[in-house]
Amino acid sequence: MPKKLRKDGMWDHWVVFNIPVDVREISEGSEPAGTPGKDTNGKTGYFGPCPMDREHCCFFRLYALDTHLDLPEGSDKSGLERAMKEHIIDQDILMGRYEPQ
Repeated sequence: MPKKLRKDGMWDHWVVFNIPVDVREISEGSEPAGTPGKDTNGKTGYFGPCPMDREHCCFFRLYALDTHLDLPEGSDKSGLERAMKEHIIDQDILMGRYEPQ
C-alpha cells in the first residue's frame, strides 16, 4: 500500500530515465533498459495503480532529450525534471482514465 501522495495529490508510479534511443517498445511485464528513479513511495521499479472507488486519471509522460542525464540511480522525479528542463526536444503524454463500474 502506498505511503502517501505527493503534495499536489499525484502519485508517481514509475520513473525511468536515460532509456536508450533504440528502445521502440516496452513489453508488458518488463522494464526498459535505463536508469531507474524513485517513485512517490521512495522505491525504484514499477508500482502499479491501486484503483480507488472513484474516477481518477493516470498520465504517462515521455520525453526526448538532447543529452544523457548525469544523475544517479534512485533520483526522484523533481530532480529529474530540473536536470532535463533545458534539454527537452519533444514530449508526449498519454492519459488513461479509471472509472469504477
